Amino acid sequence: MNSIWILPASLLLDLGFGDPQGFPHPVRFIGKFARYMEKFTRKFIFSERFAGIITAFSVYSLSFILPWVIIKFSRYIHPFLGELASVFIIYTSIALKDLLDHSKDVYSALRENNLEKARLMVGKIVGRDTANLEEPEIVRAGLESVGESLVDGITAPLFFAALGGPCLAMLYRSINTLDSLFGYKNSAYLKFGWASAKIDDLANYIPARLTAPILCLSSAILGFYPLRSFKILIRDGKKHPSPNSGLCEAALAGALKIQLGGRNYYSGIPSEKPKLGDPDRKLTPNLILDANKIIFLTSIVSSVLFLGLGQATRLVSGAFF
Repeated sequence: MNSIWILPASLLLDLGFGDPQGFPHPVRFIGKFARYMEKFTRKFIFSERFAGIITAFSVYSLSFILPWVIIKFSRYIHPFLGELASVFIIYTSIALKDLLDHSKDVYSALRENNLEKARLMVGKIVGRDTANLEEPEIVRAGLESVGESLVDGITAPLFFAALGGPCLAMLYRSINTLDSLFGYKNSAYLKFGWASAKIDDLANYIPARLTAPILCLSSAILGFYPLRSFKILIRDGKKHPSPNSGLCEAALAGALKIQLGGRNYYSGIPSEKPKLGDPDRKLTPNLILDANKIIFLTSIVSSVLFLGLGQATRLVSGAFF
């Protein structure tokens, strides 16, 4: 990715259009292809773990090669068309507008005192049971979702796009999609989804550790609580079962002086998640808007820093190779 304007243009396109309903999004294609490969490999490969590995690397390969072919063909027609294809591919790999819009839907429903609608809205962005949640738990679910999705849906794709261009961004999106589909520790996917979950953890390792301090910085710029954010990041960020998910959630909890985590229910079964942060403030709907401000600025600052990192990497590599 040689043109410095491609990454900012992709982010602006996402902020302007998000993921339009009915749009033939590449992520949906990745999901359908992954399900097809799952059926195929489970049928013909006896080992569940090996079937999962073959499925994962088939999806990863296609997700990298197909954008590469599209960009090469577009450049063959005209170089600028190749750059437009790059913008489009990166745009489809990030989801900042959708994340902000979905959380705003939860906020709006709570401000209308419509708990049923709020439960429905938050149920679209979390995997836990939401039918019986009261207002504070709905707020907590929404905040945990935006905190966790910050890396998966925004900064990690930007990181890989800045360092490796649109093909690497789409490869990352396929890694994250497969973890969402197969990364469950249940009888159906414990072995089959092993590779997908491990590779997702590896792919998110650096982006998560870059994003969390940027979130602390963004909270300072916006006038929240950056020192508390950094303190809770260090103290609680590694409590989460995932090596990456707890970092930004902890930093967000500290920035807002709240506590996230606790008991959730999945298909009626209770699950205790580690508590992140301190309960200095009550969980109220306005916190969703505060979190959105932090998420938005963190995304912008991350894109600038990652773009600079990508340019520096190319300059250094060009000097040696």
